[in-house]
Formats: sequence, structure tokens, C-alpha cells
Amino acid sequence: MTIETPSTPAQLTSEEMSRARLPLAYRDKCAGLLVPLNRCRYEEFYMPWKCQDERHSYEKCQYEEFMRRVKKMEELRAEKGGRSGLN
Repeated sequence: MTIETPSTPAQLTSEEMSRARLPLAYRDKCAGLLVPLNRCRYEEFYMPWKCQDERHSYEKCQYEEFMRRVKKMEELRAEKGGRSGLN
């Protein structure tokens, strides 16, 4: 596991994600935040007002990851000459 900073969550290995029983669709850069969130949800009986800090951190990570992908796609389009690939 790597050192966690506020902007980048700890990266989990495939083995750690398997042990945490994360579905394949959720095994991304934010999985290090999802495991404690799921644990908190389980311990607090999924009460919506509990685990808000963990949920906010996870959702922020997901948003930042989405924005990184959008930026990368825009860079690729700019290199390609602005075409979307559908033309």
C-alpha cells in the first residue's frame, strides 16, 4: 500500500481489493476510500447520516478521477486535430 495524501487515496493491491470483496467495477484509484466507507456503512447499519466524511471523500475522489479522464480525452482530441472519432 502507498502513502495516502489528501488528494490521492492509498492504492490497494488486487489481493486487498479481493479480500475486501469489491466488485470489479469499483476497483479503481478510489478503492482505498471505498473499503473504509463500506466498513463504516456496515458498522453503522447503513444509516444515511452516518459515515458522511467517508462518503464525501470517496465521492470527491470519484469526481476528481472523472475530471482527469475528461482532461485526458480533451488532450487526445487536441492531438488528433479536434475530431471526435465519429466523423
